[in-house]
Amino acid sequence: QNIHLVAKWLSSLEKKLEQHSQGSHRDFRVFISAEPAPCPESHVIPQGILENSIKITSEAPTGIHANLHKALDNFSQDTLEMCSQEKEFRSILFALCYFHAVVAERRKFGAQGWNRPYPFSTGDLTISVNVLYNYLEASSKVPYDDLRYLVGEIMYGGHITDDWDRRLCKTYLEEFIKPEMLEGELCLAPGFPLPGNMDYNGYHQYIDDVLPPESPHLYGLHPNAEIGSLTQRSEQLLRTLLELQPRHGRAGEGGVGSREETVQALLEEMLEKLTDEFNMAELVAKVEERTPYAVVALQECERMNVLTAEIRRSLTELELGLKGELTMTSDMENLQNSLFLDTVPESWVKRSYPSTASLGSWFADLLARINELEAWTRDFSLPSTLWLGGFFNPQSILTAIMQTTARKNKWPLDKMTLQCDVTKKSREDFASAPREGAYVHGLFMEGARWDAQSGMITDARLKELTPAMPVVFIKAIPVDKQDPRAMYPCPLYKTRQRGPTYVWTFNLKTKENPSKWVLAGVALLLQI
Repeated sequence: QNIHLVAKWLSSLEKKLEQHSQGSHRDFRVFISAEPAPCPESHVIPQGILENSIKITSEAPTGIHANLHKALDNFSQDTLEMCSQEKEFRSILFALCYFHAVVAERRKFGAQGWNRPYPFSTGDLTISVNVLYNYLEASSKVPYDDLRYLVGEIMYGGHITDDWDRRLCKTYLEEFIKPEMLEGELCLAPGFPLPGNMDYNGYHQYIDDVLPPESPHLYGLHPNAEIGSLTQRSEQLLRTLLELQPRHGRAGEGGVGSREETVQALLEEMLEKLTDEFNMAELVAKVEERTPYAVVALQECERMNVLTAEIRRSLTELELGLKGELTMTSDMENLQNSLFLDTVPESWVKRSYPSTASLGSWFADLLARINELEAWTRDFSLPSTLWLGGFFNPQSILTAIMQTTARKNKWPLDKMTLQCDVTKKSREDFASAPREGAYVHGLFMEGARWDAQSGMITDARLKELTPAMPVVFIKAIPVDKQDPRAMYPCPLYKTRQRGPTYVWTFNLKTKENPSKWVLAGVALLLQI
């Protein structure tokens, strides 16, 4: 809807309500329904209406227990009796209710739950059950594949826009809807077997009696997922509180000094530590052969120059503003607020790389990235181990590994893939780059950990949210040479926000079924 028209209409409604408040019927009431506004600009309900109204909010149920009861509430004893294949229909209906509760509630785990939030609704569940009924009435055999496809790719999958989320949705259905469900051998979660043939009230009772207490295990996640999402929520809350602090006036007696002084000190320190920009003409002249690696190094230096030039320009401008030599603009005030609140300024973020760090850590990280580039461009020979997280564009260096091998062996580039071998060593143990491919350090795993002894993915340790990976050896091989058996295709992201920060997929060895790691939301990260 057009927010400006709504705002206009609401203000005229407010005037009408004022007129009718005198002399109208004593039972006259006005009911207004509203949904949460996506951004502060959409907060258009006039204060007068808010103050004079009784506000009732409808909160969605939280936790699997409440969500599973609510999913089942969409049906009745009549529903359970309507299908000729009664046992099959009831089992799959209950599994679909559990599936619905899990996918709806999983979003509370943030990016480790779903890469993007989706508006799954009870309509998706009721239509899926109608499809189930029609299929079972039309066929004496249960068409498991068709059901999984329709539910996972169309009913629920229709909302899903991310390939990894689609894989997750599909994996849940592969675990919940399969022939074993009719043999009493299926657990929907640890300690929660799929119930047998019961009546409607029996199912509600079964949930109360048997479903274990709320925990990440019910979703196939590791308990650490809860620590991670609660920590992020707390940080968000504290940041909001910090932003609500009054912005003017001096600090109390014995305080740190005024806001301007704090910003001035930080600004001077940053300008002092910021190195000169890379001299691109000199670097280009130094490159003897424009190899794929040299091209990446030059591109990275160019992008770094754009960023450091903006940092230097904006800080110098703010310094003059604080001294009174320039008029303060809104951009300068925003920069000042960012420096004071320890957040990365907007104009820097635009020219930067994805990061969830506070300004202090972000700036230290920036200096480390510049150092890495300086070392690499001294003679343009590949570093003994690459810090993949230190690149603006990590994909470019991974592609360069494939290009270099393709040229050397005269292989077609589109028939190649990257193989990822996890070593048992850390970056200090490597003195030189490998003959082919590259050693990469600085990766972290979320949702599980790497067991260096067995060379496999294994369960994470409690409270170790993002354990570091050993150095990884990445080399290019022809696609037909890769062995996908006992492998978990693991996505690599730049940050814990996942989603759009996706970089690449690496196959990692696993003894357990890869579906376990899919449900646990296991991924590699370039920064934490």
